[in-house]
Amino acid sequence: MEYKPEGPFADPCPTKTRADLEWDRILEALAERCASRAGKRLARALPFASTRAEALTMLSEVREAFELARAGEPLPSRDVAELEEALDRARIGAALANEELRAVLGLLEAARTARQYLQSRRQIAPTLYAACATNPELDAVARELAAAFDPDGTLSDRASPRLEALRAERRAVRDRLVRRLEDLIQKHEDILQDRYWTERDGRYVLPVRSDAHERFPGIVHATSASGATVFVEPRVLVETGNRMKMVDAEVAREELAIYAALTARVAEDIESVAAAARALAHADVRAAAARLARDLDLTFPDVPQDAFADRGASDGAARPASIVLHGGRHPLLALDGVKVVPSDLSMSAGRAMIVSGPNAGGKTVALKTLGLAALMVRAGLPVAAREGSRVALFDVVLTDVGDEQNLHKNLSTFSAHVQNLGQILGETRPGALVLLDELAGGTDPREGEALAAAVLDSLCARGGTVVCTTHYEGLKALALGDQRFENASVGFDLATMSPTFRLVVGVPGASSALAVARRFGIPAAVLERAERFLTKEAVTFEQMVEKLSAERRALELAREDAEREAAGARAKRRELDGEIGRLREKERAVITREGEALLASLRRARDDLKAAQSRLRGKPTEEDVRA
Repeated sequence: MEYKPEGPFADPCPTKTRADLEWDRILEALAERCASRAGKRLARALPFASTRAEALTMLSEVREAFELARAGEPLPSRDVAELEEALDRARIGAALANEELRAVLGLLEAARTARQYLQSRRQIAPTLYAACATNPELDAVARELAAAFDPDGTLSDRASPRLEALRAERRAVRDRLVRRLEDLIQKHEDILQDRYWTERDGRYVLPVRSDAHERFPGIVHATSASGATVFVEPRVLVETGNRMKMVDAEVAREELAIYAALTARVAEDIESVAAAARALAHADVRAAAARLARDLDLTFPDVPQDAFADRGASDGAARPASIVLHGGRHPLLALDGVKVVPSDLSMSAGRAMIVSGPNAGGKTVALKTLGLAALMVRAGLPVAAREGSRVALFDVVLTDVGDEQNLHKNLSTFSAHVQNLGQILGETRPGALVLLDELAGGTDPREGEALAAAVLDSLCARGGTVVCTTHYEGLKALALGDQRFENASVGFDLATMSPTFRLVVGVPGASSALAVARRFGIPAAVLERAERFLTKEAVTFEQMVEKLSAERRALELAREDAEREAAGARAKRRELDGEIGRLREKERAVITREGEALLASLRRARDDLKAAQSRLRGKPTEEDVRA
C-alpha cells in the first residue's frame, strides 16, 4: 500500500518541531552549499515529499549527484541571477533592461551546459536527467541574445542595421565636435582656465575664465564651485551639438526598440525560460545536498513501504520497524565538528522507547537524532547513519523538547509542557513520530510519573512511534510487563564518574544523581543522609539498574576485547595466507626452472642421438657439413 500523508499532516514539521529540532540549521547548511541565489532561496524553503514515490525520487536525485561528485564529475553549478520578477514583467509586455536580458542569456547558457552534461550521463543519472530537463529550443533564444551583445555587455552595433547606422553617425558627429574643440583650444588658449574640453548635460564645453567669458561667444552651461571658471559651449558648435543630441535620442530609441524586440523573443518561450530557471535551482540544491552528504558522511537509507501497516492496532503485536538507524549521529553536532558517539536505534509504530540515564549523557541528543532523520528523509536528504539504515515516511514529527515558559500567556514550564502534550495527544495517530523530553517533569514526582505513564499508554494506543526521556522509575518498569514499551539508557561510567554518551537498548539507565553529587564534592554525611531518605524500593531499583548497567558495560568491554582478538586473528590469518601464497609461488618458480633445465638436457640428448644415428648410416650430420 503506497504511503500517503493524511489530513493535516502534509507538512511533517510543525512550528514547534522546527524550533525544537533546529530544522532551519539543516536548511541553512544546505543553502550555504548552493552556488546560486535561487538555489539558496529554494534550500531555505526546502519542500517535504508528500508521497513515498516522491521521497524515493528526491533521494535518488541526491544519490546520483553524490556519485557523480565522487567520480570527479560534479553537477555544473553557477550563480545565475534570480529572474522571477523580470520574467513576470516580460509576460505583460514590459521591455527588459540590458542587464536583465544579459541575465536571461546567462540563465539560458547555464541551462544548456547542464542539459549537455546530463544528456551525456543520462544512463548513470536518469533521475536527475528527468528532473532537470530543459527545452533545447531555448538554445536558439540564447544565440539571438548572444548576437545582440558585445563581450563587455553593451548592445552590439550588429543588433540592428539602423542602430549600426545611427552609432556610425554619432561617432562622425562627435569626431567633428572634437576636432573643432581642439582647434578652439589652440586659438583661445589665453582665456581658457585649462587646455581641455568636457561635457555638461550632454553639451560639449570649454573651461573659460570667468573674467574673460564675455570675449568668448557661446552658451554658459555651468560654473565651477569657486566661480573662477565658466563652462561655455562655443556658439559655432551649437548646431553640431544639437545634431549630436538628436542622434543620441535616436540611438536611445532604437536601443529601447531592440530591447523590446529581444524581450518579445524571450516572451515567446517564457514558460520554458521559467522552467529552466527552476530546473537550475533544483539541480543546485541537489548538488548542495550531495556536498552536505560528503561533508557530514551521510548515507541513503531504505524507505520501507509497510512501516505503518495494520494502523490502529494497540495489542503490541510486532510491526515492521518504522525507523532503524545503525550508528545514528546528530547531524548538527557533526556540522559543528563535535565528535559524536554513534548509537543504534530501532522503533516501530504503536511502541514507545523510554530512554533514561544521567543528565548530559545524550538522552536529548538521541531524540533529536531520530527526529532529524525522519525530517531529512521526508525532505529527500540522506541521514547521519551507516549504510543499511531504514527510515519510514512519517506523517508528522511531534516534539516537546526543552525547557519552555510562556510569560506572555502566564504559563509555567510545567503548564507549557502540559499544553504541548494536550496538542500532541490530539494529533497523534499511526504515522506520527512523537519525541518527548523529560515527559511530565517539573511537578510532583508521583503525579508526574502517573501522568507520564498514562500519556505513553495513550500515544501507543493511537499508533504513534514514541520516544521519551525520563528519570521516573515507574516508567522504566513499564517495559517489564508491557511489550509495547522498551527501555534504553545512556551509559555512565562509574569508574570515571562520567557519561559515555552511548545509547544501550534493552537496559534502563540509572540517574546516578548521588554518584554525580559525590564526584562534585557534596559531603559524605549529606549523601549518607540522602540515601536514608530514599525508600527501600527506590534504593533497590537504582542498585539493580546500576548492576545491570555495570554488567552490560562489562559485557561490552568483553565483546570489544573479543572483537579485537578476532580482528587480530583474522589479520594474522591473512598474513599467513599471504606467506603461504608467496612460498607456493616460489616453489612453482623453482619447479619451473628445474623443469626447463631438464627439458633442455633432453633436447640436447635427443640431438646427440640423432647425430650418432646419422653417422652410423653414413650420412653426414649438420656439423659434418659445416666442417
